[in-house]
Amino acid sequence: MNKNSLYVLCLSLFLAAGCNSALQSFKKGEKKFKQGEYQVAIGYYEKAKAKNFAPALVNSSIASAYRLTNRIEKAAPYYSEALSSGSKEDSTLFYYAYALKAQGNYKESANQFEQYIKTGKNLKNKAMARKELENLPKIEEILKDKTFYEIENLSLLNTSASEYSPALQSDTLVFSSSRKSNVYKATGTGFDGLYTYNLNSKADSVAQTQDNIKLFSNAIHMENVNEASPTFSRDGKTMVFARGNTGKRKGSRDVDLYISRFKDGKWTEPEMLPISKPDSWDACPALSTDGKTLYFASNREGGLGGIDLYRATSDGSGRFGRVVNMGSEVNTAGNEMFPYVSDDGKLYFSSDGHPGLGRLDIFVATRKEGVITVKNMGVPLNSPSDDFGIVFKDPQSGYFSSDREGGKGNDDIYSFVDKTPDYKIVNYFLAGVTVTRNPQTNEEEILGSTKIRFMEGEKVIGETTTAADGAFKFKVQESKNYTIVAEKQTYFTRREFFSMSGKSIPQEQLVKPVTDTTFHIKVPLDKVEVNKIFVVDNIYYDLDKSEIRSDAAEELDKLVDFLQDNPNIKIELSSHTDIRAADDYNMKLSQRRAESAVNYLIQNGIESSRITAKGYGETRLIVQNAETEEEHQRNRRTEIKILEVN
Repeated sequence: MNKNSLYVLCLSLFLAAGCNSALQSFKKGEKKFKQGEYQVAIGYYEKAKAKNFAPALVNSSIASAYRLTNRIEKAAPYYSEALSSGSKEDSTLFYYAYALKAQGNYKESANQFEQYIKTGKNLKNKAMARKELENLPKIEEILKDKTFYEIENLSLLNTSASEYSPALQSDTLVFSSSRKSNVYKATGTGFDGLYTYNLNSKADSVAQTQDNIKLFSNAIHMENVNEASPTFSRDGKTMVFARGNTGKRKGSRDVDLYISRFKDGKWTEPEMLPISKPDSWDACPALSTDGKTLYFASNREGGLGGIDLYRATSDGSGRFGRVVNMGSEVNTAGNEMFPYVSDDGKLYFSSDGHPGLGRLDIFVATRKEGVITVKNMGVPLNSPSDDFGIVFKDPQSGYFSSDREGGKGNDDIYSFVDKTPDYKIVNYFLAGVTVTRNPQTNEEEILGSTKIRFMEGEKVIGETTTAADGAFKFKVQESKNYTIVAEKQTYFTRREFFSMSGKSIPQEQLVKPVTDTTFHIKVPLDKVEVNKIFVVDNIYYDLDKSEIRSDAAEELDKLVDFLQDNPNIKIELSSHTDIRAADDYNMKLSQRRAESAVNYLIQNGIESSRITAKGYGETRLIVQNAETEEEHQRNRRTEIKILEVN
């Protein structure tokens, strides 16, 4: 064998070995892709690509992995190479057009959508391409629509990880971040978790800020699962959030909605909401200002697009049900996510289906005379990148998330302020009066000389003692929740809650540059008396059950506050039934229910020596010969009786 023949043989063997190595890398990439470990798959695909293995197939696979991990702008060059290498996949051209749009290359994106309409085979994708061609010319209008928002990256808070979906809980910013130690193989970053940061912190450096960032709750935190997008009730004691995507073939690869409640100084073990569907992606929850409606995003069957917005309303027992799609005024053939309801009733959300600048843009939906209008919030809140998760601190400022250029990580949190020149100011006040009921006449009378503590959360922000007229007045702020604690010797200490949620006056209804508005409240105090009886409202039980339901727990929490505010009393907690069962059965059931409620109070810090459980069955009916459900419910009640005053 001559030297040239030997060279050719060696070269052939080398190429064969290289081809086999590239094939093995591609096969490993395919395996990881099918397991949902997209970032790991990209690594293997890149090795195959470096050896020029099947360029059309490999580039298309890398692009798909970026697209499926919400990084479609990074997929653009790979889609381009796949097409130039002769890719025949119908979706390659379609998604290449979207990738170009995500980069802000609107002209070339339009060209590719036009090409797909001519050559594409998927009818649904062709319809979406036509819609995009309709939307793209509207981008110029969005860019010209002047806004007065000023935005700022929270650079001291953000890291190279993702920080997104901010939520406000008093002066605390609760947010999602991919800073868990376990790696989520779909993206190659840490799993997402919930963290907190005190906005009143005086930190002036990255190190100090990061030191003030705390894990939200050990009861919520799980290292090998994603937790994100929290929303809170107006009192801050109920949280709904999204959890899922373990990244493993066995285990939850979808996302569901969970609920947790703040009890005895800590958050309870989360429970999955029954409105979640195990075979769908349910996320991005948002509670309405009154807590009676839960908005969320889902890709469940029957929707109008990939991901739609839905709402669920609570029944009389506080459970969410009756899930309804938000309809075609809000939802599109694209994706609608991250809803948020402001105090003035406007629905904010993000969408890539309505006319926008790239991927997700932030929109606001308003209803006037039954007609819903959806408006893009424009630049600089929106960009060609993902812009989402808006929340308002007050009508002029708040926070949102974006993965736009110039940030510190995949997603960053930004603050915004509306500097609209003609913005009108409203000063809100809460005026109250303390009253009591005259035992002889049963008429309401003014109660003076009462000490009032005005609180936001656990913080006292104002104190006063009422004069003979019983009046007090405090300034309040939009979106805030307050507690009024009234104390007077020989009277039970009383708490009244007041929320500004939903009470803001919309800008369009204001006429004067400055408007003063006062809300009014009565705080009734009861005279301390032995054997006095109070009915505890809304303590409901499931049929034939004595377990404390979540809605009943909320009412019992108020009783915990009452007993803590009045440490000098002992009570009997009694349970009563209606007449629709045997006498003996009702007696035993009511005793179990009373004991269950008492155990709840003890578990939440009330001394057992202060409470006696007593079941009366149907022996003390309020409505004799009850017939209607309302009458039966009045009989089926929980009461407390003052046994002793020290």
